[in-house]
Amino acid sequence: MALASLLKGADIDAALKACEAKDSFKHKDFFAKIGLATKSAADLKKAFEIIDQDKSGFIEEEELKLFLQNFKAGARALTDAETKAFLKAGDADGDGMIGVDEFAVMIKP
Repeated sequence: MALASLLKGADIDAALKACEAKDSFKHKDFFAKIGLATKSAADLKKAFEIIDQDKSGFIEEEELKLFLQNFKAGARALTDAETKAFLKAGDADGDGMIGVDEFAVMIKP
């Protein structure tokens, strides 16, 4: 998994364990636990490009639903409520997608 090259495996495991239960995913907590919040702008862009599965330049709702699987194969999908809350938190311009700049802003504590 490409994100594993940017992050520590133990941090990823701990973050995924913390949101195993449905409707327990909180993006700020997750980003802090995996250590993404302390990464450079270049590393955040790399992470964005991995999460942007269709390479459209945006992270859309369907990609957010499968967000956790970018960190570990077999991780659960986000619930509809989690996905919508995550999108709302990151979509600053209201276009229904998260761009790279919006992604960088939402990761910071």
